[in-house]
Amino acid sequence: MARILSLTLGGHEFGVNPVKVDRTKLYGRTETVALDDSDNPCELVAMDRSGTLIIPRGGLGMGALADDGTWADRSELIAVGADGSPVPVHPSSYDTPVGLDRKVSADELLECNITAVYQLDDASAELTAAVGSDIYTFDYFYRAGHTGSQAFLLASGDAVFMLLGQASPFELLGLDAAAEVLELADDDADIDDLDFSMM
Repeated sequence: MARILSLTLGGHEFGVNPVKVDRTKLYGRTETVALDDSDNPCELVAMDRSGTLIIPRGGLGMGALADDGTWADRSELIAVGADGSPVPVHPSSYDTPVGLDRKVSADELLECNITAVYQLDDASAELTAAVGSDIYTFDYFYRAGHTGSQAFLLASGDAVFMLLGQASPFELLGLDAAAEVLELADDDADIDDLDFSMM
């Protein structure tokens, strides 16, 4: 069942259904199938350290152990910050209306590493007109949790898109900045030529 995301903008509330736009929907996909000598498909399995036990797909999992070596249930675990205090749990973006009250520039969008693109189905003409040429951002949580993604909302033609990503941890240089760095390096007379035979 589709989950409805409620967006509020300009005093109006809009219910939309985000549908992921992925490469397979756009371009299709190919699949390579490995066959044995009898033309039966091969399956990927894992083996234990001794090499004598075959573990089929789905036979491995991850778990957590307490300090005393006993199994720790996920429901008992809590996230804490650097100071040891519990990290607040944010509600899912689908549980409460999301207010679109923060606009950003195209530069801020381009400085993020976009990991997913969604087209908002059921986006009305009123929502498209309200977004216009602006770019809105908000914190997006698919489910209740500690960490989410930064979401960007923008309109293109008659469609409205939601882009999810994280801020890039590095700064990008333009051609002017790169030229200045090169000039400083060329002016430094103390830098000897590299001798690659020493490496």
